[in-house]
Amino acid sequence: MSGYLYQNDLSSMKLAILASTRHDRMVREIASELGIPQIRLRKRMMDRFDMLLLENLPARYEQGKRDQESAPLPGRELGAGIYTRAVPLIPEDDMEDIAGKVRLMIEEGIPLQEAVEAGRAMMRELITR
Repeated sequence: MSGYLYQNDLSSMKLAILASTRHDRMVREIASELGIPQIRLRKRMMDRFDMLLLENLPARYEQGKRDQESAPLPGRELGAGIYTRAVPLIPEDDMEDIAGKVRLMIEEGIPLQEAVEAGRAMMRELITR
């Protein structure tokens, strides 16, 4: 055997992890919540996450959802903690910018749900680019 395993392409192993029952359920929930095609979300996760993080994603996601219940607005509605720390799809700086913009929209009188949907569109843009 020449070379080390970590030098090989691990995409088939990563896909097998994401296809497991708990991972698949998590991917479906996130894709549905953010309005992203599941295949694009899986591809993004495979490209950005290492094997160890992928293995632990469902547990991290579930804990992130529990932690999110006590988060302040608008971060709670956006799922800021989930998508920056639990399932790190968005860098924290970018999420803070998005939350700030959503907060500003709310202060300007835009209804909470509308502002949150605009924030999710910004999140979707960051994840799918």
